[in-house]
Amino acid sequence: MAVVLKSIDELLKKMVEKTASDLHLAVGSPPTLRIDGKLIPLDVQPLSHQELQEMVYSILNFSQREELEKQKELDFSYSVPGLSRFRGNALYQRGTMGAVFRAIPQRPLTLQELGFANLESFCKKPRGLVLVTGPTGSGKSTTLAGMIDYINENEAVHIVTIEDPIEFLHRNKKSIIRQRELGTDTLAFPNALKHVLRQDPDVILVGEMRDLETIGLAITAAETGHLVFATLHTTGAAQTIDRIIDVFPPYQQQQVRVQLSGIIEGVISQTLLPRASGSGRICAMEIMVATPAIRNLIREGKTAQMQSMIQTGGQFGMVSLDMSLKGLVQKEIVTFEEALAKAANQDEFRKLLGR
Repeated sequence: MAVVLKSIDELLKKMVEKTASDLHLAVGSPPTLRIDGKLIPLDVQPLSHQELQEMVYSILNFSQREELEKQKELDFSYSVPGLSRFRGNALYQRGTMGAVFRAIPQRPLTLQELGFANLESFCKKPRGLVLVTGPTGSGKSTTLAGMIDYINENEAVHIVTIEDPIEFLHRNKKSIIRQRELGTDTLAFPNALKHVLRQDPDVILVGEMRDLETIGLAITAAETGHLVFATLHTTGAAQTIDRIIDVFPPYQQQQVRVQLSGIIEGVISQTLLPRASGSGRICAMEIMVATPAIRNLIREGKTAQMQSMIQTGGQFGMVSLDMSLKGLVQKEIVTFEEALAKAANQDEFRKLLGR
């Protein structure tokens, strides 16, 4: 017989106990967990619209409820003392309430713990733009948190983050960190970016480059001598560069190419795959480092040639997605079939592994 759970906290506790990454709540369906990338329903009684609405409203403040009712969707963060922090999204679908929660570790994992020591070089840059890209749920926030933590541990600088919502909580170590949340501490990414330059920052993290104005301001911040980290929902370095340029009107695109070629320091594109053991997931990562040759391709609008440079740029710290996947298959960390499904070029990937 299905269990009846009446509070969000009870469901979130189940989520943490089962080491799930996400909790999905929808009317008429049992609460569902995402474990190692797969959706698994809990043996819990399906929720009615009223029950789910009461659950969600119980953890929102008055202004958040107002925004949800007005906009029909809301991003927010939520903490359960002694358990964990969560990133939440409440929404309406077919006139009924829905919600998704993602578990956030109590502290950011270090780059060493993540196995991403090769990203430390980006953290040591004095200025420029570093982009972490990938689909939703690919671990971008975890990677960025690790990079910010590395700077915090090793540099005495002023770091300002603009997030929607704040996920990982950083405490001051060598650096001073100011974390600003959309809706609570600032009204919009562009507003925060316009004023951040007067706050004496050394490092700026932009949670997401969503629109032309935010992208333009992030480029300006990098041009004026700041180290800027940001995310985009793109796959691969070439697509990321094209996406940024295409946001601008045609008459501005050549100017943006020139600007971008001067400030870009690297693009890290990642995706998660289930481990061959059946327990947990692992990250495959493409890394583009902005060498003079890469900068020239961006300036001249020849991003299609970027992939071959990444494939042959190992001495500069570059790694193609397919080479990253090849390493995981050869170490038997992931299966060939899972890696093939994520490969940038499936025919080339088969050749890489002689299959």
